[in-house]
Amino acid sequence: MDQGLSSQQATQNVPLPKPPSADDDSTALGKTEEKVFYATQWQLMWWKFRKHKVAMVSAVVIIFMYICAIFAPFIAPYAPTERHRGFLYVPPQKVRFWDENGFSLRPFVYPIEQEIDIMTMQRKYIEDTSKRLPVKFFVRGSSYKLLGLFECDIHLFGVEDGKVFLFGTDNMGRDLFTRVLYGAQISMSIGLVGVFLSLLLGLVFGGISGYYGGAVDNAIQRIIEVLRSFPTIPLWMALGAALPPELSPVGVYMGITIILSLIGWTALGRQVRGKVLALKNEDFVIAARLAGTSEPRIIMTHLIPSFMSHIIASLTLSIPSMILAETSLSFLGIGLRPPVVSWGVMLQQAQNVNTLMMAPWLLIPGVFVVVYVLAFNFLGDGLRDAADPYGV
Repeated sequence: MDQGLSSQQATQNVPLPKPPSADDDSTALGKTEEKVFYATQWQLMWWKFRKHKVAMVSAVVIIFMYICAIFAPFIAPYAPTERHRGFLYVPPQKVRFWDENGFSLRPFVYPIEQEIDIMTMQRKYIEDTSKRLPVKFFVRGSSYKLLGLFECDIHLFGVEDGKVFLFGTDNMGRDLFTRVLYGAQISMSIGLVGVFLSLLLGLVFGGISGYYGGAVDNAIQRIIEVLRSFPTIPLWMALGAALPPELSPVGVYMGITIILSLIGWTALGRQVRGKVLALKNEDFVIAARLAGTSEPRIIMTHLIPSFMSHIIASLTLSIPSMILAETSLSFLGIGLRPPVVSWGVMLQQAQNVNTLMMAPWLLIPGVFVVVYVLAFNFLGDGLRDAADPYGV
């Protein structure tokens, strides 16, 4: 009886939770407003960028593609120039986990055998379903330098006593999956290097044009108008043809990058000029001028940082145009040339309609170009919205 009373008293003494009130909601709202009030510009941009789900997914896709490009020698099962005799125009192989013999925890492929069609004299590849070739991880293969520093011969995956061609092979028997990974190193880096050079030219000439005005502004704007008046592809062809034919592949790579940068800075230059014109008479600029700050320092440390978020968004949107420009030049045969491996160089084989009908998988590099360009466009849209965190 005493135990029952004591437990009842203990139950009565336990405080009940208070229902949520309007004061609690106003307190939480006040903390949120206080957090936003004291947040920096970059924090506001990040909070708004996270709300753009498509841009977040695109950022993950781009980061993944760059990681694959950096570690391409490790991920690729073969060397980019390695030829496999007797395996010309092999279609993409299917990686299986089960067949008529049952399920397998380890992925596998079937060995392929080449046959010649007597009627059409075309090659045909038949899968030998009686034998499985298990796909193993961390296998030894051709040697390479990881990150250009460490000698290594370990590859992410491969098969023993056979071949695995995830994307098929080209006209020389080279693995297309390997070449796509190696081609990403060139095609994706040209976009970054070219945009960096365009950023320098756009900031310098755009800042000078907007800040000084007058004759300097007129001269720079006339140069921009002349550069923008030329048709893009003929101008690329003319400048690309001006490269000496004896240049090494590295020299051609640098030449194409500089050509794209010399043409691509004009849009950014005009944007920087407009921003500088709008801000050069603001109070903080006048205060810096009265304090004796030099004019180049005012441009670089006061004006440009005030709209750096807009510049970042614009650069993100301009990277795809650099990639498409390199692909177009290489596709037309006036850009990068073999033995350099890039997506544009690989797409040169798709110019022949007969070859394309016989081996449509040669268009796979074009799929990666589309995915990369779309991802950067979506990322640029998200950054452009985040650049104005106070907007709706």
